[in-house]
Amino acid sequence: MPSSTLPDEEASPETCVLKFSDLDFKESNLTSPSNSLKAEFDGNIKKKYSFAKKKAFALFVKTKQVPSPSYEFKEKWWRCCQQLFADQTNIHRHVATQHAEEVHQQTASVLKQLAAALSAPQSLRSTDNKNPPEHCLIPRQEVSAWLPDVSCFNPDELSSQGDGEGEVLLYYCYCDLEDPHWLCAWQTALCQQLHLTGKIRIATEGINGTVGGSKVATRLYVEVMLSCPLFKDHLCEDDFKSSKGGAECFPELRVGVFEEIVPMGISPSQVSYKNPGIHLSPGEFHKEIEKLLSQTNQEQGDTILLDCRNFYESKIGRFQGCLAPDIRKFSYFPSYVDKNLDIFRQKRVLMYCTGGIRCERGSAYLRAKGVCKEVFQLKGGIHKYLEEFPDGFYKGKLFVFDERFALAYNSSVVSECSYCGAPWDQYKLCSTPQCRQLVLTCSACQGQGFTACCVTCQDKGGKQASGHTQHSFKEECECTARRPRIPQEQHA
Repeated sequence: MPSSTLPDEEASPETCVLKFSDLDFKESNLTSPSNSLKAEFDGNIKKKYSFAKKKAFALFVKTKQVPSPSYEFKEKWWRCCQQLFADQTNIHRHVATQHAEEVHQQTASVLKQLAAALSAPQSLRSTDNKNPPEHCLIPRQEVSAWLPDVSCFNPDELSSQGDGEGEVLLYYCYCDLEDPHWLCAWQTALCQQLHLTGKIRIATEGINGTVGGSKVATRLYVEVMLSCPLFKDHLCEDDFKSSKGGAECFPELRVGVFEEIVPMGISPSQVSYKNPGIHLSPGEFHKEIEKLLSQTNQEQGDTILLDCRNFYESKIGRFQGCLAPDIRKFSYFPSYVDKNLDIFRQKRVLMYCTGGIRCERGSAYLRAKGVCKEVFQLKGGIHKYLEEFPDGFYKGKLFVFDERFALAYNSSVVSECSYCGAPWDQYKLCSTPQCRQLVLTCSACQGQGFTACCVTCQDKGGKQASGHTQHSFKEECECTARRPRIPQEQHA
């Protein structure tokens, strides 16, 4: 990945302004073994592997640094995995044993930066910093230069939590970024300054974030983002979707650099955000659905309303008359399209998702297949539609990826309790340790002890509680065993 802030090989990793956060990198496409990583590069780059690894490790540790408690005289403390470290040796040991994969991913990014810098034209690698190229001006500056002045605010205004005055923002911006690592460092510092929690994914193709905090903090965040030259021609205030919440909606702040800002599992170089479907405003999308639902025989019509989300999202809320794939991850979406290509042949496809981001590249993938008449997508996603049409054609709740699980805009309940079948749409996590399935179990069934996602998990949980089984087991139960990874739809 090109970078304008690439230091010389002799530069100290501790002096770099780049920062990496403690994120789940499992969906990254980079290979794990060091030998495989080295094999991707030529001899000159291979020689720099040791330097790149040390730099990546130092930068990862640096992002974990937090202010020391007021009663301590030490300047540096570190927080990671909900643990507080006062000694540098201990945080180093923790990162080495618990975050080797993340450090490896960042090592790969550093090496790719080196490769890109060495292959770039000499004019872009000039050591003359007096007249750098215009697109390099921002990354060459210290992160602190792009942080807002918050001295006029009371600290409580920025950090208030749980008082009902907070807000959660959801946004994305597709645009070419020369230096995602500088942006990662800036976003980490910015969110920490504003006491925001949440998740932010950054790539050369753009940024995707959801953050929570006080309204003062979130409003400041929006202002700073809109004033940043990197986004001024791509991002507007309407691109930020807001809902009631706060910093308590997320366990921590996670900011990281990835290949994709939404994990579809296909390189942006193969399927680009630059070739999406036609964007429809909520009003235009509403009219299209109205037209679709007025047809006597929708299956014989030329329009398909396609939900791009996962099955557990559409289960508690969806548009009337939609096709909701029974897939567990968005990275399964391309395979779903491939397996069910005939149902899209010569059809007008209306796509939608939570905030619009999955439709950007999802529609690009569908268009690339060349079988549809037209492909449209809901601009701003369900979020923006419900702001304008809370009692429109979307029924049920809107699933969100934070500790709230869902947002309610209307009183419709479209899902039911997994045990008794009563109307119910309030998710909880499976009560069995290690299982991350979401459960729909009503209050009455919970009172009877039905708190797991299925009978198999309920049984495993009982055995664990009585000490008759091992401390861990794979995330496999009836829920996953009975669901095909890629479902085959019935073609009319």
